[in-house]
Amino acid sequence: MGAHLSPWPTYTSGQTILCKRKPCSEDSRKRASSWQQQPLSTSKPRYLEQLENYLRKELLLLDLGTDSSQELRLQPYREIFEFFIEDFKTYKPLLASIKNAYEVMLAHQREKIRSLEPLKAKIVTMNEDSSEKILAMRAEEKYEISVLKKEKMNLLKLIDKKNEEKISLQSEVTKLRKSLAEEYLRYLTERDARKILIGDLNELRYQREDMSLAQSPGVWGEDPVKLTLALKMTRQDLTRTQMELNTMKANFGDVVPRRDFEMQEKTNLELQFQLESLRADYEEVRKEHELLLQLHMSTLKERDQYYSELQEIQRTSTPRPDWTKCESVIAGGPERWLMLAEGKNSDQLVDVLLEEIGNGLLREKDFFPGLGFEESVPAFLRFDGPVENKKPSKKELIQILEDAWKERLAEDQKELFSDFFFNFLERRFGVNDAVAWAYTIFEYIKLFHTSEVISQFYAVLMGKKLESVYINQKETLAHLLKEMMNADTQNEGLITMEQLSTILKTTFPLKKEEQIQELMEAAGWNTDSSTTDTLTYRQLFKEDEEGQSEPFVQKLWEQYDNEKETYLLELKQDLGLDLPEEVSLLKMRGALMNIDPNIDKQTLSAYLGQAYQLPAADLPLEDDEKMEAIVIKFQTALERLLMADTKRIGPREADTKRVGPREAETAS
Repeated sequence: MGAHLSPWPTYTSGQTILCKRKPCSEDSRKRASSWQQQPLSTSKPRYLEQLENYLRKELLLLDLGTDSSQELRLQPYREIFEFFIEDFKTYKPLLASIKNAYEVMLAHQREKIRSLEPLKAKIVTMNEDSSEKILAMRAEEKYEISVLKKEKMNLLKLIDKKNEEKISLQSEVTKLRKSLAEEYLRYLTERDARKILIGDLNELRYQREDMSLAQSPGVWGEDPVKLTLALKMTRQDLTRTQMELNTMKANFGDVVPRRDFEMQEKTNLELQFQLESLRADYEEVRKEHELLLQLHMSTLKERDQYYSELQEIQRTSTPRPDWTKCESVIAGGPERWLMLAEGKNSDQLVDVLLEEIGNGLLREKDFFPGLGFEESVPAFLRFDGPVENKKPSKKELIQILEDAWKERLAEDQKELFSDFFFNFLERRFGVNDAVAWAYTIFEYIKLFHTSEVISQFYAVLMGKKLESVYINQKETLAHLLKEMMNADTQNEGLITMEQLSTILKTTFPLKKEEQIQELMEAAGWNTDSSTTDTLTYRQLFKEDEEGQSEPFVQKLWEQYDNEKETYLLELKQDLGLDLPEEVSLLKMRGALMNIDPNIDKQTLSAYLGQAYQLPAADLPLEDDEKMEAIVIKFQTALERLLMADTKRIGPREADTKRVGPREAETAS
C-alpha cells in the first residue's frame, strides 16, 4: 500500500483551501505568498492510472465482441470496486455493504424483468388477436360497402336509363311539333290555293253569265240604268264579301283543324302522363335509396350493439339454476315448493326463495333492536331497547293488514297513514304490545314482496305510493263487480263472455281492443274454442290465504301500471326534457293539457299539486309569471306523479274517431 498508493489529491487540499482570515492581516499575506510559490499541478497516483488502464482495456475487449450485454459491461466495474474493497481495509465493511446493496437491487430488477416477460408475450398475443378481429371486421364492412356501392351503381344506371328515356321522349315531342307545324303550313297553303281557285272559277262563271246575257236578245230590251245599278250593287257585295274573307283569313289563318288539335292534345297528355310517371318512379327510387342508406346505418349500429351485448352476455352468462334442489330445503317439501313455484319465472322464484329464507331467519330472532328516536326513524318505530318478536304467520299478518285497510277506509283519513297504523296497533293489541307488533310487522312486510296486500301496504306505509292508488283500485273492483251483478239478472252468479266484454268496454272506455282481449283471456275465455260461454264472475275477485289475487285482477293492475308509465312517457316526450333538467309549473300544465286534452281543471290541479308538492288552492293557475317562476327537477316531478293515482282522463286526439260519442262522454 505504501509503494502503490499516494495521498493524491489529499495533500493538496491544504494548499487549495484558504483559511478564513482577514484579507488585510499579515498572516493572510504570508499565506498568499507561500501558496503562490507552490506548484499548481500534480500528477495522478500510479495505482489510479493502473486501475484506469485496466478498465479501459476490459471495456475495449468487450466492445470488440458483438454480443456484449449491459450485464457483461458491468463486470470490469465490479472487479475494480472489489480491488478498492480489498486494498482499503479501513473502508472495506462500508464499501462491501454498498456493493451488496447494489447487487441486491440489480438482482431484484432482473427478477422483476424476468417476471414481466410472460406479460409482454401475453400483450403481444392479445395485440395480434385484436388486430385480427379488427381486420376481420374491416373486411366484413368492406364487403358490405362494396355490395352497397354495387347497388348504388345499379340504381344510378337505372336513373340514367330513365333520364335517357325522358330525353328521347322530349326529342320525339319536338319532332312531332315540327311535323305538325309543317303539316299546318301545307294545309294552309292548300286552303289558300283552293280559295283562290274558287275565286277564279266564280269570276269565270260571272264572265260567262255576263256574256250569255249580252248575247241573249232579251237583255237588249232591259233598262241600262237598271243594269248599271245592279252591277254596282253586285260589286259592293263582292267588295263586302272580299273584306269578310280577308277578316276571316286574318282571324283564323293560324288555326289548326280541330281533329289535328285533338290528336296532338291527346299525344301531349300521354307524354305528360309518361313524364309524371317517370318522375314518380325516380322519386320513389330516390327515397328507397335514402331509406336503404338509413337502414344500412341503423343496421351497422344494431350490429355493433348486438356484438357488444353478445360479448357482455358471454362474459356474464351463467347456467340456469336447478330449482328442484329447493324442494328439500323449503319447509313443506316438494308439494309446497311446486305450489310456490307454479307459473313463476326465475326472478320471481328468487324472491320466493329469499322470502322463505328470510322468514326462517326472522323466526329465529326473539327480539329486535330498537332504532332510537332520531328523525330519520319512522314515527311508529321510535323506541330504544330490545323489542319482542311476535312471530306471526303469513296468514295472520295478511289478516292484520286487511283489517287495518278496512278501518282506514271507514274513517275520515285526516291523520297520516303511519300515525293511523300505530294507533290501530294500540287499539288492537294494547299500548304495551303496540311497539312490538309495529317492529314485527315492519320487519315481515319488508321481506314479503310477492304478496300484493303486503307489498301495497309497505309502499303506502313508507311513502312510496299514495293511499289514493289503493283506494282507486278497491273502488274500481267494487264498481266492476257491481256492473257484473247488474248484468246477472237471474242472480245465478254467471255472465256470458259477451256481457263481460260489454262491461269491460263500458267501464274502461280508454282501453284498446288488445287490452280488453287480454282481460277476457285472463278471465278464462279461450279464443281457440267457444266452449266457455259463461263464467262465474265472483271467482275473478277472490284472494287466496296469502293475499294473492286471481289472474284477472293481476292483469288489470298490470295494465294500470303500464298505462301510467305510458302516460308519463308521453309527458316526457311532449316536454322534450332530460331528467336532470328543471321544468316550470307553466310548462308542466301545458304539457298535461297537450297529451290529455279532456283533462278537467280539478284533476289538473291535483296532478300539478302532487308534482310540485303544493296545495291545489295555492296554485297560481291564472298568473303565468308566477307559474313560470315555480320550477322543479323533472325527475322529481315524474317520481311524485308515479307515486299518485295518475292516469289519462280522456281519449287521445288520434283515438277520438275510434271512440264513440257515448264512450267519449263516459271518459270525460
